[in-house]
Amino acid sequence: MNAVSTQSEPETAADVTELAKRALEHWGIREGEPELLKFRENAVFRVILPTGQPAAMRIHRLGYHTDAALRSELQWMGFLQAAGIATPSAVATPAGDLFVLVSANASVQPRQVDCLSWLEGRAVGARGVPLDFTPEQARQVFTAMGRTIAHMHNVTSAWTPPAGFARHAWDFNGFFGANPNWGRFETSPFLDGPHRELVFQAREKAVKALSEHERSARNFGIIHADLVRENVLVHDGAIRIIDFDDCGHGWHMYDLAVALYQNRDEAIYPLIEAALLEGYRQERALTARDIAALPLFSALRAFAFLGWVQSRVEGDITRDVGQRMSAIAADVVIAYLRGE
Repeated sequence: MNAVSTQSEPETAADVTELAKRALEHWGIREGEPELLKFRENAVFRVILPTGQPAAMRIHRLGYHTDAALRSELQWMGFLQAAGIATPSAVATPAGDLFVLVSANASVQPRQVDCLSWLEGRAVGARGVPLDFTPEQARQVFTAMGRTIAHMHNVTSAWTPPAGFARHAWDFNGFFGANPNWGRFETSPFLDGPHRELVFQAREKAVKALSEHERSARNFGIIHADLVRENVLVHDGAIRIIDFDDCGHGWHMYDLAVALYQNRDEAIYPLIEAALLEGYRQERALTARDIAALPLFSALRAFAFLGWVQSRVEGDITRDVGQRMSAIAADVVIAYLRGE
């Protein structure tokens, strides 16, 4: 995975819709139009399968994952569903393929396209929008989220991935190596002088802390790595997890830090954090050192966001959005630096 796409020109909704139409025939879909739901990292469409069931068709970002990495993502999702985690599963083509390659014409590099089973549910929330929960509702939702994340870690810890399984790692190099998963933040145009100096000081602190942090089967394995509000659904009181595009090998605490990241400005944040951790501990142990490392992993998410924003401005996001997201991320890493 690399944060910078190999796409040479900006794509339009019409471009990806045309690709989706071309892909329909691989699943034997000859009626109906694909409905564009999301056009960010991947383009996601709602389609109706020949069985009459809805599915989510994904047109993958060019060059974002190798075929082996995409196949591995789908394999892990299938395992989790079989283990009792509510996730989408791959809908294979009649030929048995988990994904296909589709291009607009012979001169254009083909794109990976897959179909996933449809999951009903309401997203926990949206980026930048205050949560619409009472304190008691939030406690119930985040406790259930914690249990689900722990269950996911538990079953995965006992899983032997199939031969050829290949995913990137949210390890030291994934954050601070020469080619971080979401790109380098050091040259970000959104960090002004005072912020930049503090962010670099926080980087030094995080580099030292992460290089010394325990990495073992107890606290490191395959993780989702993007458990933001939009990727966690609630349906009939149960938690469902979607969008495994960034899954890979990493510290379990990173999943918890990501789940909390968007909620830092909520008035009931202490309740949210306590509920998430309590739910997790109902299924899987956390040590005092794990809890103490939560600010570190929150900072790692912020560093990743700083790199992500820089690589996507004027493409996936506007400069104004990039500025706001970078300011939030800088505040998080500076709070980590100051021990807040």
